[in-house]
Amino acid sequence: MSELRIRSMADYRAAYQRSTTDPEGFWADVAASFHWRSPWAKVLEWDFAKADTKWFIGGRLNITENCLDRHLAERGEMTALLWEPNDPAQSSEHISYRQLHERVCRMANVLKRQGVKKGDRVCLYMPMIPELAISVLACARIGAIHSVVFGGFSANSLVDRINDSQCVLVITSDGIRRGAKSIPAKPVVDEALPSCPSVKTVLVAKCTGEAVSMRSGRDLWLEDELKQVDADCPAEPMDSEDPLFILYTSGSTGKPKGVVHTCGGYMVYAGYSFANVFQCEENDVFWCTADIGWITGHSYIVYGPLLNGVTSVMFEGVPTWPDPTRFWQVIEKHGVTQFYTAPTAIRSLMAAGHDLPSSFAMPSLKLLGSVGEPINEEAWHWYHEQVGKKRCAVVDTWWQTETGGILLSGLGSITPMKPAHAGLPLPGIRTILVDQQGNELHGEAEGYLCIDFPWPSAIRTTWGDHERCRLNYFAQYPGRYFTGDGAKRDADGFFRIIGRVDDVINVSGHRIGTAEVENAIDEHPDIVESAVVGYPHDIKGQGIYAFVICDHVRTDKDALRNEVIATVERIIGKIARPDKIQFVSGLPKTRSGKIMRRILRKVAEGEMNSLGDTSTLLDPAVVEEITSGRV
Repeated sequence: MSELRIRSMADYRAAYQRSTTDPEGFWADVAASFHWRSPWAKVLEWDFAKADTKWFIGGRLNITENCLDRHLAERGEMTALLWEPNDPAQSSEHISYRQLHERVCRMANVLKRQGVKKGDRVCLYMPMIPELAISVLACARIGAIHSVVFGGFSANSLVDRINDSQCVLVITSDGIRRGAKSIPAKPVVDEALPSCPSVKTVLVAKCTGEAVSMRSGRDLWLEDELKQVDADCPAEPMDSEDPLFILYTSGSTGKPKGVVHTCGGYMVYAGYSFANVFQCEENDVFWCTADIGWITGHSYIVYGPLLNGVTSVMFEGVPTWPDPTRFWQVIEKHGVTQFYTAPTAIRSLMAAGHDLPSSFAMPSLKLLGSVGEPINEEAWHWYHEQVGKKRCAVVDTWWQTETGGILLSGLGSITPMKPAHAGLPLPGIRTILVDQQGNELHGEAEGYLCIDFPWPSAIRTTWGDHERCRLNYFAQYPGRYFTGDGAKRDADGFFRIIGRVDDVINVSGHRIGTAEVENAIDEHPDIVESAVVGYPHDIKGQGIYAFVICDHVRTDKDALRNEVIATVERIIGKIARPDKIQFVSGLPKTRSGKIMRRILRKVAEGEMNSLGDTSTLLDPAVVEEITSGRV
C-alpha cells in the first residue's frame, strides 16, 4: 500500500480533500491496492436512516489471500507473527508468512473436516497463543464467521454470545496463562455448553498442560486433528458484504450487542488506517499489546499488520509480570519499532516506577500509540519522555468496535502532537460536532461527536437485530452516525475526546467531561489514577463523585481531599470541583483494562443492589471494597 501512504501534511490535506469531494473515487483507488477475485460493480450504497451501508458491491475477495498469499513471493520467509510467551524463560516463536499460510490452511481444513462451512459461526475462547490468530484467519479462509470471546469471560457471558450467534463449533484451550495466574478455559466452556445446543464440536489446544475432561463425540484435541489434514486449502471467494466476524460489546443494560463487520470494507479500511497511522516500513516490528478478544486485537494485531506485510508481535503476558519492566524488555529483545498500548497500562507502569524505563534505551522505537480511552496529559508526557525519550511520535487513537478501525489520530510523525488530543480525522472520515438538538457546530466547539458520511469499515448491523443497530447508532441524530462521545474541536481542527455522553456530567447547566476532571485530579503528585461519575444532586442537578487511587497511604484524608479539590479548581475551575471523593485501592475494570463506569455510577447513586454482573471484572473483589467505603 506504499502508493497510498500519506507522507506529509500536504499529502494529508490532498487526501482528505479528495475523500470529501470524491469519496467513491478515493475509496475505489484505495481498494484497488488489494487483490480482488472479481471487481465491484458499484462502490457505495447507503442510507443512514435505515442504518444500511454497502461498499464495493458485487466485488469478490478473500481477506486471507490479502493477508497471506499475496506476500508469499516477496515476503515468504519474513516473520509474520512474532509470539512472545507469558513466561520470559520460554522461547519466543517466529512464524514466517509461508509458515503462517501453511498453518492457517491446515486449521481451515480441520474446520472443514468437522463440517464447518461458509456462513457458519465459530466461537474462539482462547489465550493469546498463535493458534488464536491462526484460527481467526482459518475461519476467514473458508468463509466461516469468527466470534472471538475474550479468554476469561464467565460461562454465562459465553452462553449469551454463543447462543446469540448460534455457533456450531468452539475452539478453546486446556487453560490460560496470564502473569502468575492460571485461568481455566476448557472448564468454562464445559460449564457453558449444556445451555448451548447449537455447538456440535469443541477443539481444544494444548497450552498449560492442565488435565481437563474431554467429552466423547464432542471434544477433540486440536493437535491430533491437525495431523489428519494437509496444508492445501484454497480460499473461499467471498462477497464484499459477506460477514467476516461478529464481535460482542457489552452495554450497560440488556444483552451484549453482536457488532458485524464485513469482508470487503473492513479489509480496505483496516489496511489503509494501519498503513497511515503507524507509518510502518519494510522490516519494522509492530507491537499492539491488546488481546485479540477485542477489536484492537482484530484490526491491529491480525488484519491490519498482515494486510501490510508487516511483522506483528503477539504477546501472551501482562505488563507487570514478572516485573514492571517486561514491556521494555520485550521492546529491546525484538527491536520493536511501533508500540501500541492502553492508558491504563501506561498509568500502572508509571505507578510501578516513574524512572524504570530510563534503564532501557529502546533505540528501535519510532512511534508510540495509545488506545482505549482518552490519555491524560500527565501519562502522555511520561509516555513521550520516559518511554519515547522525546524522539518518538505519540499517536492518541480514537475509534470504536463499531467503527472497525481508527478514525481520529495523528499520522506517525507527520502531524503535530497535542497532549491528550486524538488529533485529526483520517481521510474519508467526516467528523462533525452537534449540539443536543442535532444542530451542527462550526469552528472551535464542544458537542456530540457524529459522522455524517459512511466509511468502509462502519458497522453493518448487530447480529440478528438490525433495529437495535439503527436505534443505538443512527436514530438519535437522523442522517448521522452518533458515536456516543462528547468532544472538543480546537482552532486547528484537532479533536479532544471528553468522554462518553453518559459520562458527561451536567453540573448547574454546565457540561463537564469526566475525562477532563480525571485529567485534573491525576495531576496531583500523590494520585495514580481516578474515575469520575455523576450522581443526582438536589441543587446542581448532578454532582461529581470521584474515585481516587493514591500511590502511597496517606492518613490525612481530609487534607488530601482539599488538595485534590484545589488541583481541579486550579486546572478547570470551581464548577468542576468534586462533591465527593472516595479513596480506593483499585477500580472495577474489565480484563482489557476498561473501567466499568456503570458500576461506579450505581455506587455513587447508592444503588448497590443493582450493580449487575461483576464476574467478568479483572478483580471483582474491588467492587465490595468500593461499595463498603461509599462516601
